[in-house]
Amino acid sequence: MSELASAASAGAHWPSWVLVVAAVLVSGLLLAGPALRRRYPVAWWLLCGFPFLAFRVVQTWRPLMAGCGLAVSRRPALTVVSGLVGKGAPPPHPRVPRRGLIRPTSGGFVLLVRLLPGQVPEHFVKAAPAMAENWQVHAVRVTSWKPGVVRIVASAADPLADPRIPKQRGPGHLLRVTVGALETGAAWIVDLRRIPHWLIVGATRSGKSTLINALVAGLAPQSVALVGIDCKGGMELSLYEPRLSALATNREQAVRLLAALVDLTLDRMTLCRAARVRNIWGLADKERPVPIVVIVDEIAELFLVASRSEKDEAHAAGTALIRLAQLGAALGVFLVVAGQRVGSDLGPGVTALRAQLGGRVCHRVADPGTAEMALGDLNPDALKAAQAIAPEQAGTAVLASGDGWERARSSLITEVEAEAVAAEYAYLTPVLSELHVEVL
Repeated sequence: MSELASAASAGAHWPSWVLVVAAVLVSGLLLAGPALRRRYPVAWWLLCGFPFLAFRVVQTWRPLMAGCGLAVSRRPALTVVSGLVGKGAPPPHPRVPRRGLIRPTSGGFVLLVRLLPGQVPEHFVKAAPAMAENWQVHAVRVTSWKPGVVRIVASAADPLADPRIPKQRGPGHLLRVTVGALETGAAWIVDLRRIPHWLIVGATRSGKSTLINALVAGLAPQSVALVGIDCKGGMELSLYEPRLSALATNREQAVRLLAALVDLTLDRMTLCRAARVRNIWGLADKERPVPIVVIVDEIAELFLVASRSEKDEAHAAGTALIRLAQLGAALGVFLVVAGQRVGSDLGPGVTALRAQLGGRVCHRVADPGTAEMALGDLNPDALKAAQAIAPEQAGTAVLASGDGWERARSSLITEVEAEAVAAEYAYLTPVLSELHVEVL
């Protein structure tokens, strides 16, 4: 009997012990929170930030959906206005879109939502600012996940304000470089095998050169050839000259270098045809030619004309670039084309070239036409996001491709660091005799 009494007494005291332990844990987290957030932001988010935010989402989901016009009355014949229903009927309990499991990310959360009949993803896209305000987060992005389902991604804070970019160790995967951080907190990776050609635009001090620095610094340790075309006298790309297999510093040199690259590409085509493969990646390792990444800085200098002779040069350069973009992906020649201003006023060749550059990066630009040229044909939402980049957000960009768009920020690689990387890996510079056309 006494044993039963002790067990009952222990059972009565058990909830109080749970409360004491919970109170101690919560107090410890509150006291250690600031230090934990500074040193281990991801751990702080998972232990403290995410549980509170998830609770807020669950508590406010139904009123938020109703307030955004995303709830549907269970009585279609009645109209609900500010909670009042006509004819004296009791207010019906509206149906709200069904929410999936709230899953944490490194700095926010993601959840899937099933649409109600008659709803489309655009309804939720319009409600994204209201969600961000209600949940007190930095931003909410809504994308279509599959028919009938949208994906909601929330960022608790701006991950681009102080991005934590993992350091790349060793050469990594061939033609794959981590150049910065995405708004989701994930690494910003440029994979030339997946998206072979890129257009990068941005005004002075917008972060365009920093992105190119990060890209070259990541490619320098790899078994690739880097070729530069900088018609501003080589002021930008000469930093990497020890690691460049060829460098053109004016348009006359650029035309000759581009023609040599086209000839090299056609030779590789012959090689693949003889081996009965569709691209150089089907060749044996010993037979595979080295991949070539061509970096063109300030594309407008190639297309601007002031005389008849310059017009012929500009046409030849544009034609060669378009041919490289059309043929290069399968034959190991990749293009990274950059410029402060890129518009249709530079000639039809620019528009034709733009169509071949599947990857787009738009920093802050000085004119809307450049942003339109970079992003307008891919995604109107990406265009709006790029035009909203403020001057103080150096390095921040909108990147887009056929897969969608993201906000991102490149890693800060200074000119001194770029020169050091080029010098460190100069011994890896391939000698391409086909490109020795008096451009070095």
